[in-house]
Parts: sequence; C-alpha cells; structure tokens
Amino acid sequence: MFCYSSPSMAKASSLTLPNPNHSLPIFIHSPSSSNLPFPFPQSSSNSQFIGLKLSSTHSSSCSVPSSSFKGSIVAKVSKGSKPPAFTLRDQDGKTVSLTKFKGKPVVVYFYPADETPGCTKQACAFRDSYEKFKKAGAEVVGISGDDSSSHKAFAKKYRLPFTLLSDEGNKVRKEWGVPGDFFGALPGRETYVLDKSGVVQLVYNNQFQPEKHIDETLKLLQSL
Repeated sequence: MFCYSSPSMAKASSLTLPNPNHSLPIFIHSPSSSNLPFPFPQSSSNSQFIGLKLSSTHSSSCSVPSSSFKGSIVAKVSKGSKPPAFTLRDQDGKTVSLTKFKGKPVVVYFYPADETPGCTKQACAFRDSYEKFKKAGAEVVGISGDDSSSHKAFAKKYRLPFTLLSDEGNKVRKEWGVPGDFFGALPGRETYVLDKSGVVQLVYNNQFQPEKHIDETLKLLQSL
C-alpha cells in the first residue's frame, strides 16, 4: 500500500480506474487557495498531500508496476545522451537557447509551477546554494509552463539569481520526456546535469523532496 495521508483529507475525492479487477483510488486534497493548479505538500500542520492507495481487496493481485506511480511517460533523455535543443524566453522576455551554455556544466531543472510550496522551496534552495554552483562553474536553469511575467514576479519575490525559462504548452517538457506523477495528473519535478559537452551526466526525479535535487546535483558537479 502506498499512501500519503493528512488529517485534513476529509474532503478528499476518489477516482477509480476503469479496470474492475484493479481498483486504484486516488485521493487528492483540494488546496486552500483556489488558484493553485494542483496541491503540494508542505511542512506545516495544514500541509496538503496527494495520496495514492491500492485497494486492500486487490492489492495482492494488482499487476500495475511501481514505476507507474511516477507517470506514464517514459523519459527520452537519459544519462549519456544529448537532450533536444531548445530556445525559450526567460523572465525578462529574452530568448535563451540551450546551446548558450555549451562549454560549461549546466543544471536544467523542470518544476511544476511558480509559487507552489514545493517549487518555491526548491527554487530557494537553488538560490541559497547558488555560490556553490558558480564555484563549480555551472549554470542553473529552471523550466516550467508559466509565462515570462509569472517567472519575473517569482524571481523578484524570492531574489532568484538564476534563469527561469517559460515552456508554455510544455513543448520542451514533452520533447525531453519528463515523466509526470500520479498517472500524468501532476507535472514531474526532474533535474538534469549536463557536462561541458552537453552530455547528460545525471537525471534525478523526486517530487516531494525538492531540496534533494540540490544535494544530488552538487554532489555530481563536484565529481566532474
């Protein structure tokens, strides 16, 4: 049984897959702020969680592989490969291409959305360790589906010193094959580290421990 629970899940809703033999209800607690596109966990007592639980009646015979819980999309970009090139607009509306970073390591991290608890925590963790990334000679680039104006407000509010790119329509996310969570209902949180030649040396996915992305990327960069 896989379950993320919270005392405030009394208002949870249930979704059952169409297969009558394998019932997998998904419980999603609605966030207190109606303008959030999806709930995120946070450390406060009013934390919002997404729970996914196998029905006890069929759990022993369920054939759904555990990897399905990380989304139905198989990542196209893997360690040792060169990811698809992109050109997107940053928080200032300027176009930025992946090729701009060739010749130096670059950390490209995809996150669900500006101003959500987990994404804010992750962005601030990158900010707080930014000098360590600079010391390693690496650039940090965040990508989400938010527009440039949203990125600008987000970067200004939290004093983010790195580039945020707008992937409206999630075209680049799809081209890179970033897997979604909970059967694709939640945009994935995935980080890639590219070396000086543009080859991927690390792919790290962790939706609910955003700070771990910083730890893992720094560990890899220090070994290059």
